[in-house]
Amino acid sequence: MPAVNGTDVPNNIPNPLGDDGKVPGPKKKTGKSVETVYQKKTQLEHILLRPDTYIGSVEFTTEQMWVYDMELEKIVQKEISYVPGLYKIFDEILVNAADNKQRDKSMDVIKVDIDPENNQVCIFNNGRGIPVAMHKDEKMYVPTMIFGHLLTSSNYNDEEQKVTGGRNGYGAKLCNIFSNKFVVETSSHEYKKTFKQVWGNNMSKASEPKIKDYTGEDFTRITFSPDLAKFKMESLNADIVSLMSRRAYDIAASTRGVKVFLNGKRIPLKGFKDYVDFFIKDKVDDADNPIKAVYENVNERWEVAVALSDKGFQQMSFVNSIATTKGGRHVEHVTDMIVKNLTEALKKKNKSGVQIKPFQIKNHMWVFVNCLIVNPTFDSQTKENMTLQAKSFGSKCTLSEKFTNSVIKCGIVESVMAWAKFKQQAQLQSKCASKKQTKLKGIPKLEDANDAGTKFSSDCTLILTEGDSAKTLAVAGLGVVGRDRYGVFPLKGKLLNVREASHKQILENSEINNIIKILGLQYKKKYESWDDMKTLRYGKLMIMTDQDQDGSHIKGLLINFIHHNWPTLLRHSFMEEFITPIVKATKGKEEISFYSLPEFEEWKKSKDNWPSYKIKYYKGLGTSTSKEAKEYFNDMVRHRIRFNYGGAQDDHSIQMAFSRKAVEQRKEWLTGWMEECKRRKELGLPDIYLYEKDTRVVTYSDFVNKELVLFSNLDNERSIPSLVDGFKPGQRKVMYTCLKRYEKKEVKVAQLAGSVAEHSAYHHGEASLMSTIINLAQNFVGSNNINLLMPIGQFGTRLQGGKDSASPRYIFTKLSPLARLIFHPHDEPLLKNNYDDNQRIEPEWYLPIIPMVLVNGADGIGTGWSTKIPNYNPREIVHNLKRMIAGEPPVKMKPWFKNFRGTIDELDLQRYISHGEIADLGHNKMEITELPIRVWTQPYKETVMESLLAGTEKAPAMITDYKEYHTDTTVRFTIVLTDDKYRKAAEEGFHKVFKLQTTFSTSSMVLFDHNGVLRKYENVEQILQEFFELRLRYYVKRKAYLLGMLEAEACKLSNQARFILEKCDGRLVIENKKKKDMIAELQRKGYDSDPVKAWKKAQDREAALEEEEEDKDEDSDKEEDSKGPDYDYLLGLAMWNLTKEKKDELLKRRDEKNQEVIVLKEKTVDDLWLEDLNKFLEELDIVEKSEREDEMSSKKGAQGGKKKKRGGGGEPVHSETVPSAFGERVVPHIDAELKKKAEKAAAAKERGGKKEKRKSGE
Repeated sequence: MPAVNGTDVPNNIPNPLGDDGKVPGPKKKTGKSVETVYQKKTQLEHILLRPDTYIGSVEFTTEQMWVYDMELEKIVQKEISYVPGLYKIFDEILVNAADNKQRDKSMDVIKVDIDPENNQVCIFNNGRGIPVAMHKDEKMYVPTMIFGHLLTSSNYNDEEQKVTGGRNGYGAKLCNIFSNKFVVETSSHEYKKTFKQVWGNNMSKASEPKIKDYTGEDFTRITFSPDLAKFKMESLNADIVSLMSRRAYDIAASTRGVKVFLNGKRIPLKGFKDYVDFFIKDKVDDADNPIKAVYENVNERWEVAVALSDKGFQQMSFVNSIATTKGGRHVEHVTDMIVKNLTEALKKKNKSGVQIKPFQIKNHMWVFVNCLIVNPTFDSQTKENMTLQAKSFGSKCTLSEKFTNSVIKCGIVESVMAWAKFKQQAQLQSKCASKKQTKLKGIPKLEDANDAGTKFSSDCTLILTEGDSAKTLAVAGLGVVGRDRYGVFPLKGKLLNVREASHKQILENSEINNIIKILGLQYKKKYESWDDMKTLRYGKLMIMTDQDQDGSHIKGLLINFIHHNWPTLLRHSFMEEFITPIVKATKGKEEISFYSLPEFEEWKKSKDNWPSYKIKYYKGLGTSTSKEAKEYFNDMVRHRIRFNYGGAQDDHSIQMAFSRKAVEQRKEWLTGWMEECKRRKELGLPDIYLYEKDTRVVTYSDFVNKELVLFSNLDNERSIPSLVDGFKPGQRKVMYTCLKRYEKKEVKVAQLAGSVAEHSAYHHGEASLMSTIINLAQNFVGSNNINLLMPIGQFGTRLQGGKDSASPRYIFTKLSPLARLIFHPHDEPLLKNNYDDNQRIEPEWYLPIIPMVLVNGADGIGTGWSTKIPNYNPREIVHNLKRMIAGEPPVKMKPWFKNFRGTIDELDLQRYISHGEIADLGHNKMEITELPIRVWTQPYKETVMESLLAGTEKAPAMITDYKEYHTDTTVRFTIVLTDDKYRKAAEEGFHKVFKLQTTFSTSSMVLFDHNGVLRKYENVEQILQEFFELRLRYYVKRKAYLLGMLEAEACKLSNQARFILEKCDGRLVIENKKKKDMIAELQRKGYDSDPVKAWKKAQDREAALEEEEEDKDEDSDKEEDSKGPDYDYLLGLAMWNLTKEKKDELLKRRDEKNQEVIVLKEKTVDDLWLEDLNKFLEELDIVEKSEREDEMSSKKGAQGGKKKKRGGGGEPVHSETVPSAFGERVVPHIDAELKKKAEKAAAAKERGGKKEKRKSGE
């Protein structure tokens, strides 16, 4: 019996190798026999012939690998040359040792000894040994079978849930096959035996097992000497040893609770976290900050860590201690979760809108995963890529919110953003010209200066105009200044706010790209020196817009565009503006130009005879003639205003006006401006305006604070209603026209829109106005509690939230019967009207008898401010007003929506929840008969019901069928569920499952007060109180006005009665006299000048002057008498007034008027208000009764008569649209999750407020 390294080996195992130690090949013959072509090999022969199938390549491979550097004592990545097959057989033994931890939790030691000089590797582990027992079926010892016979394994039972590395029955045998010597030693405390056996010559020879009695601790030791010739190696070189050493570190990290020793020295790792730190030690990001890993011990089977990667996506992962160097589905599972969370975070931070795809985020990640997977599968015996699907992992990896938040903060997001910004800059730069061009092509409507792009380009000015008509005006002006140094380019509208626009928006915006090309701007260039400025095609940019608020906004957007991209240009006096008059006043040859409305208003106050001037408003540049354009350009000194950079304050002002982050600053800015306007108004001081007669230069701060602020305030005025009447300007204009012209008659919506534009100077598109009219008339659930206009036709329904209204050409409207009771005509003389183009239009606000802003709610987003106020019950509001009139405090009100059949509950002081209605019909059948407030039927069906029926990626189907029985005013779904889905829905809560709960807040109740100042109200009671105090003051004013007017009318009737009596008695002779003599006679007799006209003039001098001017136009003879007493009311009486009947009627009217005065004097202002409120309630009852009758009649029509149940007798069957009488209502409840969500939102809002206060230094 020959010996193998001193150990006897029997000769009874045939050697598959030839005499030379090599696998014999076919003998060469001139012709191959069948036997030569088709051969049968043993399993062992096949492994040795085709090793790459089992252990990977046996050729040297050079690649970047992570290895353990003995000298540096750290894991490093470097290029090494190694044989994958040799690495694999070593790894099989090492993984076997680690697997033992899963079989015996008491195992706590693994020892790895690598001896390159003697070509020997020894791997030891304690813990349960291999049974030293004879296998009854195979008639050999178990260790012999496991290590010396192919396709033997303890892992063949796929029914058994195992989290070990071995699976296919090759494992350690492969190491044996590719070794010159392979020694197995193990002990079994259970069998009180120790076992040792030696194999040699590629597992072809084996010694007899040596069995000894043993009472010590269990262990297993594998010692092997690789057959280096098979790997074309002469010794274990430094590269393979460093790789094997790193695997020892892998095992120390991935096998919990095990101390690992390498060459007798314990590896200093306490766990997976320490291992991760080995990789990122001394690594820094682009800002030289140390890279830190975020680690989480998810559960006993999953450990995850993430760090920023500087070399694309990297991963280090282990499945049951196997190093999956190519990753696999376990890595994808973890990475996808992290990428999803990072994507959400990036959406919030990626304001530029650069498209960032998941794989691009992944490229910045370094993921570490250590997991135990039940019965893992791999794509090859080398086990580098784990292929088992996530559903079969046998455990869940759910990453905590804390871990996710830490990952977001670990630098990956910033790295992705930096990459996105770099990509953005590169894309934007591609839109710029590479060098200055003298001639540009492909830019429509550009009138380029002849010297643009030449050596004279610094002297050229580009005029950017607001639209084509303004361009025409500028081109007309070029006839004065010439075209060599001036170019003109029209803007299509408002420029993009580049500070908050997405990258895609900027990249695709043709207007911005054209401006950049025309000016010759470069994105990456900083224009700091004069030489930098010379690279531009134009040395100046002049803005020429309308002199209204929208024109100011366009100026601001252009300034913002330059400042955001090239802030240094502002310091070179690069920007200018061209101003034109907004108003001209002419009288004879005198012409006065005004460049702002406040300047014009100040002039009017100083000129008593201003109505004698012809006033012309220039709202748009298109109003000016070509002649006027030339006049403007002839006087460039007056019309050219240079922007001057005033330092850091200018930068701050521009950013404050246009940055999304400066919301709180904008609030303070606008509030301060409104308060200053209020103060100046109270003191009788003129409004602040920017362009005085000698203004030639303005700073950017002055522009923002004196001109742009007007637009920002206008934006708020358009978007946020007044507390007083609840209207936004567009709504107020509609009501003004209807109250003035269409109080009772019907009118087409389209026609009314045109009339509104005519009578109230509405300057925007009529489509918007038509939408406003339709909204005022809507009365479906969730719209208005009181619709002020009548919906005659299809004005939209709850099916689509009003979007299903008919064309404005086909629907009619008129004032609601309630409108004139709410907006009492006696209040109108007390209101202050606005003026536009010298035309008297709607008042600053109407004064309803109840706060309509609470009745119909409010919703709007302006500049720096937004508002959201729910609807409230008008009857409860009236009840509270009556309490307050009586001196009692108001009771707390809860939001209320007309005809809403659900319920509304209070979550906290400023949050409410609305519940839909659902009932249980039995037999797993449910019925939904109401949806939450402002959840419309059609969208609910498409987003909720269809998803519950078909299921989604995140949630399986919940229902098997649903049917719809809605009308335009009611909702009814019937739903069928399976038993298990019904039970699940009942457990979760039917309202939650069917999304029948929505929350809304009263934390953003922002309104303009009666002084035109935006205010935030903390609760509804504050709004009610402020309205009450104002309304009460105006009832005092109303009574005083009515008394004055009634007394004036009574006086007028008394004078007329006396005039007729004296005429009839002959005491007054007026026949055949001149007019001036008649007037003198009336004066001598003590007749009063027209008392009513005198009263009106005393109340509203401006309106009276306007009436006088209108009268002058009608009768020029009146001008000469306008300064004297007015007796037209007497002298103009018809002759038939002298008849006895008319005389008696006049006397009766005089007495009635005097009686009215007496009655009014006896009433208090409280009485007047209570009368109005009671009349309103009476009419409200009538209107709602009529609506209910109409609803009942439509239901009867839909029902089509009552049918009897099958079989005769019984109760009538209800209409299918009516809720079932047999349903058991499901009582809604507010679960903890919903409360938590509300609390979280409230806390976030509070934190945001504190943060902004800290920033502003409060």
